[in-house]
Amino acid sequence: MNKATTTGTETVTPRVSSLNIGTLLPRHARYRGDHVALVASGRTLTYRKLNAYVNRLSNALLAAGLKKGDKFATVLPNCLELMASYWAAAKTGLVIVPLSPLLQPSGLKALLRDSDTRLVIGDHLFGEMFVKIRGELPAIEPHAAILVGENNSDELVPYSRFVAGALDGEPPDADLSGEDVFNIMYSSGTTGLPKGIVHTHFVRTMYCMLFGQAWRMSPESVVLHAGSIVFNGCMLDLMPWMYYGATYILHDNFKAERVIEDIAKYKVTHVVMVPSQIIAILSSPAFEPEKLASLEMLHNVGAPLHVEHKKKLNETLPNRFYELYGLTEGFMTVLDKHDSVRKLGSVGCPLPFFEIRILREDGTECATGEVGEICGRGPTMMPGYYKQPELTAKALINGWLHTGDAGYLDEDGYLFLVDRIKDMIISGGVNVYPRDIEEVIIQHPAVRDAAVFGIPDEKWGEVPVTAVVPHQGQTINAAELIAWTNERVDAKFQRIHHVVIYDEFPRNIAGKTLKREMRRAFRPSEIVPAMQASKSL
Repeated sequence: MNKATTTGTETVTPRVSSLNIGTLLPRHARYRGDHVALVASGRTLTYRKLNAYVNRLSNALLAAGLKKGDKFATVLPNCLELMASYWAAAKTGLVIVPLSPLLQPSGLKALLRDSDTRLVIGDHLFGEMFVKIRGELPAIEPHAAILVGENNSDELVPYSRFVAGALDGEPPDADLSGEDVFNIMYSSGTTGLPKGIVHTHFVRTMYCMLFGQAWRMSPESVVLHAGSIVFNGCMLDLMPWMYYGATYILHDNFKAERVIEDIAKYKVTHVVMVPSQIIAILSSPAFEPEKLASLEMLHNVGAPLHVEHKKKLNETLPNRFYELYGLTEGFMTVLDKHDSVRKLGSVGCPLPFFEIRILREDGTECATGEVGEICGRGPTMMPGYYKQPELTAKALINGWLHTGDAGYLDEDGYLFLVDRIKDMIISGGVNVYPRDIEEVIIQHPAVRDAAVFGIPDEKWGEVPVTAVVPHQGQTINAAELIAWTNERVDAKFQRIHHVVIYDEFPRNIAGKTLKREMRRAFRPSEIVPAMQASKSL
């Protein structure tokens, strides 16, 4: 909290304006205005031009009647308008609620209502859906539904008309400090209904500085991002990009060949990707280490990358691989590129100002190498879940975030992630961690990706099942894979009982594998049991 001080004749209350991320873009527009800021939606904008573009949206939002603290949502794919929305929120004190364009009508309606959204900016493909549900969203007035792209509805305002006539000068000073809310990020819902995770300007300032330092970024860095920027993982490079005034290449969607081509074209230095994207890069016919030679960082986020893929990266692109374990709620560890071989399999150690504990169920601290719940705290911690004090109290206990993930620390204090506690399989009373089995299966030469989950079993309670994605051009024989795997796992209770083959795994907007959907879709009657399997499925 700010404290007033007396200076003889007057009382002065210091302002922590440096913790207002809305000051970053106008600063760069003034001091490095001709530097390329953003390449997106077929346009290349300098910092001066990007600032003017964002100012028009900022002033249009304020002219629409929104004021500091009001919420506006976006339902957009990667595009210039979505990027501008983030920085318009930063300048005006409005709270941005970025929502996935993959949401179904019921989910979209629930999140718009839960977030108290007053205005929404959506893609043209979202228009028809919104028209159907807007009658159930009284907080969003008729003029407050904005459509980007083709508009066939008289009920929605085209984005071009919304910003037409808006000034490109700076919006009024919103008197922001680090305590003001910047965004509400909804969780992916992998373990239940989405929760609104609140981040302040202070939290995002910490993203700017701590991750910029961790990635060794500079004003000369060139970032490429091809994953969805409604996923909080994008903030790992998006915030440091703006902090340093670097260059950001934003792809509208992920295509491995395009990523490889643009890394070479723009001499990209930093990329953040989820495991499925990294695997696609490594498996692409276009992959050649020379094309990625400019990279200083190839960063994995969202879920740990299997060790086999890490080994290939460290061999073909040495001294570039980073990995982050973290929750949107605010605790992270980072595996530095110089530790990626020495600590293969680890997800790193806490950043400066972060602390970590591994706790048993009774709350006592685990010994070195002992598996328990990962708990942590640090300066990127959320203030809480939006309008969910009970859930906040369960997640944040005495200032420590309880992650729901299982892991252990080695003798040097490096974290090894075992699995999500909720993904753990209990077979015959023994804890079975799917990731241990996945690390074995992924070594099979025909397997590109693997996901293990538990299914009910009358004898054992639960037994492991594996879903796999074959390498292109490969076929997988279920009986052979089961036998191959079960010969290599460490214990009998890790033996897999069934194999399901996918072309691609179901994933959410963040690129995370949706094991719950696989489990829900599993039909034992349609799968050949392990002892009887004799052909490819």
